[in-house]
Amino acid sequence: MLTSSEVRGYLNRLGLSDIEKPTLPYLFQLHRAHVEQLSWQSIDIFAGRAVSIDPKQSLELILIGRSGYCFHLNGAFSLLLRTLGYDVAWHRAGVQPIGEAPRVNGFHLALTVSLPDDQAQETRWIIDAGLGDMPYEPLPLVHGVYDQGPYTYKLLQSEVAAGGWRLEHDPNATFSGVDVAPEVIDDISAFLPQHNHYSTSPESPWVNTFLLRHRHAGGSNELRGCVWAQRDEHGIKKTELQTQSQWLDVLGDVFGEKLVAYDQTARDALWKKNVTLHEEWKRQREAAKS
Repeated sequence: MLTSSEVRGYLNRLGLSDIEKPTLPYLFQLHRAHVEQLSWQSIDIFAGRAVSIDPKQSLELILIGRSGYCFHLNGAFSLLLRTLGYDVAWHRAGVQPIGEAPRVNGFHLALTVSLPDDQAQETRWIIDAGLGDMPYEPLPLVHGVYDQGPYTYKLLQSEVAAGGWRLEHDPNATFSGVDVAPEVIDDISAFLPQHNHYSTSPESPWVNTFLLRHRHAGGSNELRGCVWAQRDEHGIKKTELQTQSQWLDVLGDVFGEKLVAYDQTARDALWKKNVTLHEEWKRQREAAKS
């Protein structure tokens, strides 16, 4: 459980002030604020500074103005929700990249939430602050099609996890979906091998990918390398950020990422690695066209 000062500090990061009873409308408010204000990001891994996924340490990241990826975001969010009176369960999950097969490999920490028993709510809710551009609001754990802004999601039975579920992403999204196993996980250590792989392995998708994503009511933002992609009801607009000052402005103004843990030397190193990989990506893309 969090202390009252930790709860208030967390809510302050979310742009919220009042501590309310654990109702469904408050759950929606918390979720919307979380995915808007705290971006999914690979910055620390990209910088070679991977941090612990212990939920209390993930909480500390948030309280000092930082963020992380799924294990940090959903781990910390679960502490806040439990302290506020919600029943939260952790589940093993797996994100399916486009062109690959569905899987439940423990590379994603998924959450389900129910309201206190005295509210007689039988439905569990999918809560996920760790998927970047996926749900803006909680989704009922009920098979169906759900529209949220420019995205359409489908919730159906998983074909790779017996008794589990699959949340399919929008057809125009950056990955296909996520499959979740129904069993409840009680210890974050179950995800440590996956976190270690993501953090240090040469085969990790994040070691050489600078990536931030977040949702908002009308769509989403993504910063991948030097390309800022804005999605709304009109489609996707992409902007190439050509200077370090442009890049830092988008990080701060759009994603709320002030790089508080990075001094000027470290920021320069981030930019140098980022732009070097970006230029290599451009060369490969041009070569593929010829």
